[in-house]
Amino acid sequence: MNSTTFATAAAPDSYWGQFEEISKYNVSLNYFERLWVAWYAYMQNDVLATGIMSFVMHEAVYFGRSLPWIIIDCMPYFNKYKIQNQKIPTAKEQWQCAFLVLLSHFTVELPQIWLFHPMAQFCGLSTTVPFPSPWTMAYQIAIFFVLEDAWHYWTHRLMYVYPFLYKNIHKIHHQYSAPFGLAAEYASPIEVMVLGLGTVGSPILWCAVSGDLHILTMYIWIVLRLFQAIDAHSGYEFPWSLHHFFPVWAGAEHHDEHHEKFIGNYASSFRWWDYFLDTETGGFAKRREAKRQAKLNAAAKKAE
Repeated sequence: MNSTTFATAAAPDSYWGQFEEISKYNVSLNYFERLWVAWYAYMQNDVLATGIMSFVMHEAVYFGRSLPWIIIDCMPYFNKYKIQNQKIPTAKEQWQCAFLVLLSHFTVELPQIWLFHPMAQFCGLSTTVPFPSPWTMAYQIAIFFVLEDAWHYWTHRLMYVYPFLYKNIHKIHHQYSAPFGLAAEYASPIEVMVLGLGTVGSPILWCAVSGDLHILTMYIWIVLRLFQAIDAHSGYEFPWSLHHFFPVWAGAEHHDEHHEKFIGNYASSFRWWDYFLDTETGGFAKRREAKRQAKLNAAAKKAE
């Protein structure tokens, strides 16, 4: 983003000084847009500004969203909602997982985040203001969810087709047969990069094809994707869980059985790939088989 696009009477040394100057001369911008412009004007380096903001946002959301699940794991009242309620993660397991995830974030994900801006901007990513409309962001994020889910299903399933891939790449993620929120990104560096490509690559692909993507949309997508991944690994099934109201949503029930059975339920966000390709596992497979058998019995009776 070229900060000289916006009129400023001076070049204040502080971020808030930049904000005040931009507010004087760009009254058409809303408050959040002025905060945004002031950040890039203050940093004077688009790659650095985007890299810092992206990484801080990722860490704040990941550990911030994981914290409620850590607290819930310590409260016996919620044990009745725990899917595998005989396997509550210990404080030691939580700390070990947090340390290894944090190490992965700094050594594997930080370089990827840093390279994202120049790569995406090459494809037409916008960082300017005004921000896109809520409708534009909503339909693009919906597309990203569908694209990422397809990528996740097939790459995840591939790791089970070839034992070498499971043993050397995916197995570490299954260290916890009863997952918990912090373990969402507990994985080998190769898996983090491969599965993460669906999260980051889907918006870049969209941007390259359509030429229409704002980095704010990307940020909101990342936040929602982190919420989805952490909640899917939470290990809790509530009466108000999203899949009760949106049946194609996967959720914790779907992914928890994958960790327990070590096979099937490969998709991340939705159930349709596993349903149509008959890779459901656990209770899903049993319920589906019961329905199938009931139909066969009914057909047999009619034929008599």
